[in-house]
Amino acid sequence: MIDLHTHSLLSDGALLPSELVRRAEEKGYIAMAMTDHVDASNFEFVIPSIIKVCENLNNSMDIRVIPGCEITHVPPDDIKKLASLCRQLGAKIIVVHGETLVEPVKVGTNHAALDSDIDILAHPGLLSEDDAKIAAKRNIAIEISTRHGHCLGNGNIVKLWEKYNFPAVLNTDTHSPENLIELNFAKRVLLCAGVEESKLQTIFNTSRNIARRFFPEL
Repeated sequence: MIDLHTHSLLSDGALLPSELVRRAEEKGYIAMAMTDHVDASNFEFVIPSIIKVCENLNNSMDIRVIPGCEITHVPPDDIKKLASLCRQLGAKIIVVHGETLVEPVKVGTNHAALDSDIDILAHPGLLSEDDAKIAAKRNIAIEISTRHGHCLGNGNIVKLWEKYNFPAVLNTDTHSPENLIELNFAKRVLLCAGVEESKLQTIFNTSRNIARRFFPEL
Protein backbone atom coordinates (compact mmCIF):
# COMPACT_ATOMS: atom_id res chain seq x y z
CA MET A 1 0.00 0.00 0.00
CA ILE A 2 1.26 3.46 -0.97
CA ASP A 3 -0.67 6.51 0.25
CA LEU A 4 0.30 9.96 -1.00
CA HIS A 5 -2.10 12.10 1.06
CA THR A 6 -2.01 12.06 4.88
CA HIS A 7 -2.12 14.55 7.76
CA SER A 8 -0.46 14.79 11.17
CA LEU A 9 -0.99 17.23 14.02
CA LEU A 10 1.27 19.64 12.15
CA SER A 11 -2.08 20.65 10.65
CA ASP A 12 -5.46 19.10 11.57
CA GLY A 13 -4.46 15.46 11.98
CA ALA A 14 -4.79 13.63 15.29
CA LEU A 15 -1.34 12.01 15.45
CA LEU A 16 2.27 13.03 15.83
CA PRO A 17 4.11 12.40 12.55
CA SER A 18 6.05 9.48 14.05
CA GLU A 19 2.90 7.77 15.28
CA LEU A 20 1.13 8.35 11.96
CA VAL A 21 3.98 6.67 10.11
CA ARG A 22 4.25 3.79 12.57
CA ARG A 23 0.52 3.09 12.35
CA ALA A 24 0.71 3.18 8.56
CA GLU A 25 3.62 0.75 8.59
CA GLU A 26 1.61 -1.61 10.79
CA LYS A 27 -1.22 -1.51 8.21
CA GLY A 28 1.18 -2.74 5.56
CA TYR A 29 2.17 0.55 3.94
CA ILE A 30 5.52 0.52 2.17
CA ALA A 31 5.52 4.26 1.41
CA MET A 32 3.49 7.36 2.17
CA ALA A 33 3.56 11.11 1.79
CA MET A 34 2.99 13.45 4.72
CA THR A 35 0.99 16.32 3.26
CA ASP A 36 -0.26 18.60 6.01
CA HIS A 37 -2.53 21.51 5.14
CA VAL A 38 -0.86 24.80 4.26
CA ASP A 39 -1.70 28.28 3.13
CA ALA A 40 0.28 31.53 3.21
CA SER A 41 0.13 31.62 7.02
CA ASN A 42 1.96 28.40 7.86
CA PHE A 43 3.80 26.85 4.90
CA GLU A 44 7.16 28.21 6.04
CA PHE A 45 6.81 26.32 9.33
CA VAL A 46 5.00 23.17 8.25
CA ILE A 47 7.16 22.09 5.32
CA PRO A 48 10.56 22.28 7.08
CA SER A 49 9.05 20.43 10.05
CA ILE A 50 7.79 17.65 7.79
CA ILE A 51 11.13 17.44 5.99
CA LYS A 52 12.98 17.12 9.30
CA VAL A 53 10.79 14.32 10.65
CA CYS A 54 10.80 12.47 7.32
CA GLU A 55 14.60 12.48 7.30
CA ASN A 56 14.64 11.01 10.80
CA LEU A 57 12.05 8.35 10.06
CA ASN A 58 13.62 7.31 6.77
CA ASN A 59 16.87 6.68 8.65
CA SER A 60 15.22 4.43 11.23
CA MET A 61 12.20 2.70 9.65
CA ASP A 62 11.55 0.43 6.68
CA ILE A 63 8.58 2.42 5.40
CA ARG A 64 9.56 5.29 3.12
CA VAL A 65 8.10 8.72 3.93
CA ILE A 66 7.94 11.58 1.40
CA PRO A 67 7.67 15.19 2.63
CA GLY A 68 4.88 17.20 1.08
CA CYS A 69 1.96 19.51 1.73
CA GLU A 70 -1.67 20.08 0.79
CA ILE A 71 -2.56 23.59 -0.34
CA THR A 72 -6.01 24.03 1.15
CA HIS A 73 -8.79 26.61 0.59
CA VAL A 74 -6.31 29.04 -0.94
CA PRO A 75 -7.86 31.53 -3.42
CA PRO A 76 -7.40 30.14 -6.94
CA ASP A 77 -5.35 33.13 -8.09
CA ASP A 78 -2.79 32.44 -5.31
CA ILE A 79 -2.30 28.70 -5.85
CA LYS A 80 0.41 28.86 -8.51
CA LYS A 81 2.65 31.19 -6.48
CA LEU A 82 2.18 29.23 -3.25
CA ALA A 83 2.90 25.93 -5.02
CA SER A 84 6.15 27.39 -6.32
CA LEU A 85 7.15 28.59 -2.84
CA CYS A 86 6.34 25.19 -1.32
CA ARG A 87 8.47 23.48 -3.96
CA GLN A 88 11.35 25.84 -3.24
CA LEU A 89 11.13 24.97 0.46
CA GLY A 90 11.53 21.29 -0.37
CA ALA A 91 8.04 19.83 -0.63
CA LYS A 92 8.38 16.73 -2.83
CA ILE A 93 4.67 15.96 -3.17
CA ILE A 94 2.40 18.97 -3.59
CA VAL A 95 -1.31 18.26 -3.27
CA VAL A 96 -4.10 20.78 -3.78
CA HIS A 97 -7.43 20.39 -2.00
CA GLY A 98 -9.83 20.10 -4.91
CA GLU A 99 -13.44 21.11 -5.38
CA THR A 100 -15.49 18.59 -3.44
CA LEU A 101 -19.16 18.02 -2.69
CA VAL A 102 -18.69 18.39 1.07
CA GLU A 103 -16.61 21.56 1.53
CA PRO A 104 -17.01 25.11 0.18
CA VAL A 105 -13.86 25.10 -1.93
CA LYS A 106 -13.93 28.11 -4.25
CA VAL A 107 -14.99 27.42 -7.82
CA GLY A 108 -11.95 27.58 -10.09
CA THR A 109 -9.65 25.83 -7.63
CA ASN A 110 -9.38 22.66 -9.74
CA HIS A 111 -8.46 24.63 -12.84
CA ALA A 112 -5.93 26.84 -11.04
CA ALA A 113 -4.31 23.82 -9.41
CA LEU A 114 -3.91 22.03 -12.73
CA ASP A 115 -2.19 25.12 -14.10
CA SER A 116 0.39 24.99 -11.27
CA ASP A 117 3.46 22.94 -10.36
CA ILE A 118 1.65 20.27 -8.36
CA ASP A 119 1.60 16.49 -8.23
CA ILE A 120 -1.91 15.55 -7.10
CA LEU A 121 -5.34 17.18 -7.18
CA ALA A 122 -7.09 15.75 -4.13
CA HIS A 123 -10.67 14.45 -4.14
CA PRO A 124 -11.89 16.83 -6.86
CA GLY A 125 -15.32 15.23 -7.19
CA LEU A 126 -16.58 18.22 -9.19
CA LEU A 127 -13.86 17.80 -11.83
CA SER A 128 -15.00 18.98 -15.27
CA GLU A 129 -14.24 17.36 -18.61
CA ASP A 130 -12.09 20.33 -19.63
CA ASP A 131 -9.99 20.04 -16.48
CA ALA A 132 -9.74 16.27 -16.91
CA LYS A 133 -8.16 16.92 -20.30
CA ILE A 134 -5.66 19.32 -18.71
CA ALA A 135 -4.73 16.75 -16.05
CA ALA A 136 -4.05 14.21 -18.78
CA LYS A 137 -1.98 16.66 -20.81
CA ARG A 138 0.09 17.81 -17.82
CA ASN A 139 0.37 14.34 -16.25
CA ILE A 140 -1.05 15.52 -12.92
CA ALA A 141 -2.56 12.76 -10.81
CA ILE A 142 -6.22 12.94 -9.83
CA GLU A 143 -7.19 11.39 -6.51
CA ILE A 144 -9.80 8.75 -5.85
CA SER A 145 -10.49 9.10 -2.13
CA THR A 146 -11.31 6.63 0.63
CA ARG A 147 -12.24 9.46 2.99
CA HIS A 148 -15.83 9.79 4.17
CA GLY A 149 -17.61 12.57 2.28
CA HIS A 150 -14.92 13.20 -0.29
CA CYS A 151 -15.48 9.71 -1.68
CA LEU A 152 -18.93 10.80 -2.91
CA GLY A 153 -17.29 12.15 -6.07
CA ASN A 154 -15.29 9.01 -6.87
CA GLY A 155 -17.71 7.86 -9.53
CA ASN A 156 -17.23 11.03 -11.55
CA ILE A 157 -13.45 10.75 -11.26
CA VAL A 158 -13.42 7.14 -12.47
CA LYS A 159 -15.72 7.97 -15.37
CA LEU A 160 -13.42 10.80 -16.50
CA TRP A 161 -10.31 8.63 -15.95
CA GLU A 162 -11.72 6.00 -18.26
CA LYS A 163 -12.40 8.65 -20.89
CA TYR A 164 -9.26 10.83 -20.70
CA ASN A 165 -6.62 8.56 -19.15
CA PHE A 166 -5.08 11.05 -16.70
CA PRO A 167 -2.94 9.51 -13.93
CA ALA A 168 -5.19 8.38 -11.06
CA VAL A 169 -4.20 7.47 -7.52
CA LEU A 170 -6.05 6.12 -4.49
CA ASN A 171 -5.34 8.01 -1.25
CA THR A 172 -6.86 8.01 2.22
CA ASP A 173 -6.58 11.68 3.22
CA THR A 174 -5.88 10.26 6.67
CA HIS A 175 -6.53 12.54 9.64
CA SER A 176 -6.89 9.92 12.39
CA PRO A 177 -5.92 6.26 12.96
CA GLU A 178 -9.19 4.82 11.69
CA ASN A 179 -8.66 6.49 8.30
CA LEU A 180 -5.66 4.27 7.52
CA ILE A 181 -6.61 1.24 5.44
CA GLU A 182 -5.29 -2.10 4.26
CA LEU A 183 -4.83 -3.14 0.66
CA ASN A 184 -7.96 -5.29 0.43
CA PHE A 185 -10.14 -2.37 1.53
CA ALA A 186 -8.42 -0.12 -1.01
CA LYS A 187 -9.32 -2.59 -3.75
CA ARG A 188 -12.95 -2.67 -2.63
CA VAL A 189 -13.20 1.13 -2.70
CA LEU A 190 -11.91 1.19 -6.26
CA LEU A 191 -14.26 -1.57 -7.37
CA CYS A 192 -17.23 0.21 -5.81
CA ALA A 193 -16.22 3.43 -7.58
CA GLY A 194 -16.44 1.62 -10.91
CA VAL A 195 -12.84 0.61 -11.61
CA GLU A 196 -12.71 -2.73 -13.40
CA GLU A 197 -10.86 -5.44 -11.52
CA SER A 198 -8.39 -5.80 -14.38
CA LYS A 199 -7.42 -2.12 -13.97
CA LEU A 200 -6.87 -1.99 -10.22
CA GLN A 201 -3.14 -2.49 -10.58
CA THR A 202 -2.95 0.49 -12.94
CA ILE A 203 -4.09 2.74 -10.09
CA PHE A 204 -1.64 1.22 -7.62
CA ASN A 205 1.21 1.40 -10.13
CA THR A 206 0.65 5.14 -10.57
CA SER A 207 1.21 5.70 -6.85
CA ARG A 208 4.28 3.47 -6.94
CA ASN A 209 5.73 5.35 -9.90
CA ILE A 210 5.30 8.67 -8.11
CA ALA A 211 6.94 7.31 -4.96
CA ARG A 212 9.81 5.87 -7.01
CA ARG A 213 10.81 9.37 -8.05
CA PHE A 214 12.19 9.69 -4.51
CA PHE A 215 12.81 6.04 -3.55
CA PRO A 216 13.73 4.07 -6.70
CA GLU A 217 13.97 0.85 -4.71
CA LEU A 218 10.19 0.66 -4.18
